[in-house]
Amino acid sequence: MDMDGVLVHEDALIPGADALLAELRANEIPFMVLTNNSIRTPRDLRARLLRTGLDVPEDSIWTSALATATFLANQRPGGSAYVVGESGLTTALHDIGYVLTDSDPDYVVLGETRTYSFEAITTAIRLVERGARFIATNPDPTGPSPEGSLPATGSVAALITRATGRNPYFVGKPNALMMRSALRAIGAHSEHTLMIGDRMDTDIVCGLEAGLQTLLVLTGISTRASVEMYPYRPTRIIDSVADLVGRTGNPF
Repeated sequence: MDMDGVLVHEDALIPGADALLAELRANEIPFMVLTNNSIRTPRDLRARLLRTGLDVPEDSIWTSALATATFLANQRPGGSAYVVGESGLTTALHDIGYVLTDSDPDYVVLGETRTYSFEAITTAIRLVERGARFIATNPDPTGPSPEGSLPATGSVAALITRATGRNPYFVGKPNALMMRSALRAIGAHSEHTLMIGDRMDTDIVCGLEAGLQTLLVLTGISTRASVEMYPYRPTRIIDSVADLVGRTGNPF
């Protein structure tokens, strides 16, 4: 399941999310909480969720930063990267043995940050121009905040692309690669797994392309009206995860 818009809004619990997770644990149904946000480590996210009243183990949290690190470890073990991002991304890359450098790196890796630096973006542009491969954690153009939308990874990636003519490879949702890596992490098969999300353009299409059944909740980005704009549909639309409490054995 997605995190923001499904389980929480920023630092506020979405009603029913705690009851759903408790029911999943009681019935020994494995689950993974996914987020395209690469700012925080799973440990940080666990602490954030605990403050809202949700108890999610670290190993049940899968971020676009972890998916990106897994991808790079398979593509070029022991490589190097110039990173524009925060601790969630830098920690994930350190953990796979990557060297973080601005001197002839194998990759430029762009992630989420609340303080994008013009100097760092300029360095990224110059390194991509010199031949560094361009990777981005996710294509989300904006992210939520209490004050309104914030520019996110996709918007900054577009800036670098416009300057260099090079498109990044996006690892996070809607790339089904992230979903498949999460499935492997919990030993699940797509035929027997359900994706719960609030965005048609990331969560739902990612679940569909990975072969999962999908549930769209209306507590986040997408609405019943906006669903009609897309050439694909979720398996089912529900108001919120509260509708699943008492039905985890048969959500349909």
